[in-house]
Amino acid sequence: MNKLKERWKIESNYQLTIIFIVFAITGSASAWLSKPFCFWLGITKEDLGLWFTPVRLLLIFPIYQVLLVTIGFLFGQFKFFWSFEKKMLKRLGLGFLFEE
Repeated sequence: MNKLKERWKIESNYQLTIIFIVFAITGSASAWLSKPFCFWLGITKEDLGLWFTPVRLLLIFPIYQVLLVTIGFLFGQFKFFWSFEKKMLKRLGLGFLFEE
């Protein structure tokens, strides 16, 4: 755990626990919200067949990104998750979104 705390520049086990809780809630919530979001967009398993799962996974990604920062904010860890988000999106080639 100490290596993870060093890597993330975290000083307390309490903060690390909060961060793990935020990741858990965000993952579950984004998967749960993808079903009504697909329904709202009119995406059904009957229409897409085998493509339904990959399309749903692609929809989960942006939902996850928004929820991660939002839930992180609610738990008082906005600074950590905002920098985590920027680093992740830069690695995916979307760094142009954050150029100053």
